[in-house]
Amino acid sequence: MKISVYNSIGDKTKDLEISQRIFGVKPKMDVIHQVVVAQQANARQVLADTKDKSEVRGGGKKPWRQKGTGRARHGSSRSPIWRGGGVTFGPTNDRNFTKGVNKKQKQLAMAMCLSDKVLNNSFLVLDKLELASGKTNDLKTLITNIKSKVADAKSSKKFLLILDNNDALIFRAVKNLDKVDAIMSDSLNCVDILNHDAVLTSEKAVNQIDKHYQKVSIKRSQDLVVKTKEIKKEVKVKKAAKPKKEVKVKK
Repeated sequence: MKISVYNSIGDKTKDLEISQRIFGVKPKMDVIHQVVVAQQANARQVLADTKDKSEVRGGGKKPWRQKGTGRARHGSSRSPIWRGGGVTFGPTNDRNFTKGVNKKQKQLAMAMCLSDKVLNNSFLVLDKLELASGKTNDLKTLITNIKSKVADAKSSKKFLLILDNNDALIFRAVKNLDKVDAIMSDSLNCVDILNHDAVLTSEKAVNQIDKHYQKVSIKRSQDLVVKTKEIKKEVKVKKAAKPKKEVKVKK
């Protein structure tokens, strides 16, 4: 499996052999959806926290005596039906939104997202992704030169830069550009890849991705597909082999 490599001007220099295991996986929406939902749930912060009757300040004394006043009986002025009282069934900070995901499934979904970018010609590889000056304008010029190589250049507005090293100059330049983000090659995730229209990376970063994500196995995915097809065939054979019930006609 080969992909074109471009220079900073946008001219093609050579073809790069990329891993079929990472960049040639058939996308499955169910797998990607589970991983994205889990990632978003794990990033969720528990902010809302209300106080119930026992946590609200005050209310230690009984408002009035139990009998003889003609009013309804009350034991505390911090009851939920009183003004300034506690909240009934309100949100608390002990809620847990975390979801567990298998590491193999997480990396497989990430490979599916990358493969989808390659399939749609939205995964661009440069021979070197670096800035000598570290100026935002230079990075903007670089993206403009390479943007024409994207399949749908007009609608591609968000770019994700995958870096092979912690380049402070690029990270500083990215902060001043709208709809352009940078991430390290060993920190890839489905949400960041899907939230951007195109991916821009370097030849060295592509090799790092192949080495770092070892949990991705195409064979396992293909085996699951084959097994599913075999099961469907067996079900069809069993249905066809079932004898038809004889209908007795009453005389």
